[in-house]
Amino acid sequence: MKPRFRDFVRAAFNARPIGMFVPPNWVGLAAFGFLGLLNPGFWVIGLGLEAAYLGMLATNERFQKTVSATQQWETRRRSQMRINELVLQLSADAQARYRALEKRCRSILEQQQRTAVVPVGQDAQGEGLGRLLWLFLRLLLTRQAIERIVFESGGTGEEGGRLEERIRKLEEQLQGKSVGEELRRSLTGQIEILKQRLQKRTEAREKLMFLDAELTRIQEQAELIREQAILSTDPEVVSERIDQITATLDGTSQWIREQQQIYGAAEDLLAEPPPVSVRMAERQ
Repeated sequence: MKPRFRDFVRAAFNARPIGMFVPPNWVGLAAFGFLGLLNPGFWVIGLGLEAAYLGMLATNERFQKTVSATQQWETRRRSQMRINELVLQLSADAQARYRALEKRCRSILEQQQRTAVVPVGQDAQGEGLGRLLWLFLRLLLTRQAIERIVFESGGTGEEGGRLEERIRKLEEQLQGKSVGEELRRSLTGQIEILKQRLQKRTEAREKLMFLDAELTRIQEQAELIREQAILSTDPEVVSERIDQITATLDGTSQWIREQQQIYGAAEDLLAEPPPVSVRMAERQ
């Protein structure tokens, strides 16, 4: 999100040059505040000077660029911290899988730096790869949430077979001529519940299969991008390929949001994931 004018004004109010421990604006306000106790006219003068100072600095193009860069860096830093927290929630195998893809994405940018005379489009490539990594992490978290629920409910293949056997026995009992009306209602209710449980477990297994397929697809796409980065000398071609791949994953992203509502996986707390960069390893 781009800084608004009030963000520039706030930054101007607290701005301090390198080497100063206290913003000069604070010193000026304190001075005019003290002088105003002797002569209230100084408060009027101080108010005018303060408005002029804030207006001049907040509209300065260089200052605005500095504030924007600082805010962007801080936003990305917080996003990266959030991602690291989510990665730690994964199992050891899932963490290793995520870090492997992260390393592969970083190697794509490193390859571009080695081959390009003048690095072009690496910011866009890093942002695209960052979205790819974010989607991969969300898939891993969703898979873990579904797998945990299936495990806690005893949803193994063996348990599913026992449910089918229980349904069959209840249906046989229901066919008996001596079954009273109240028992019939109870048996019918049990059968319905068991069928629903069986259906939910079948759906969960199908979702796990879909998740595994999507995770593998993203890994293969990262490999394809890496190979294209090696073969192509035009960084724009690589950037376009990254954009094409991330665009095809919009449906997967929507599916993840739907599953989060059902299984309570990690919420989408990041408006925009941090881009991948060759310096990521230094920050971890």
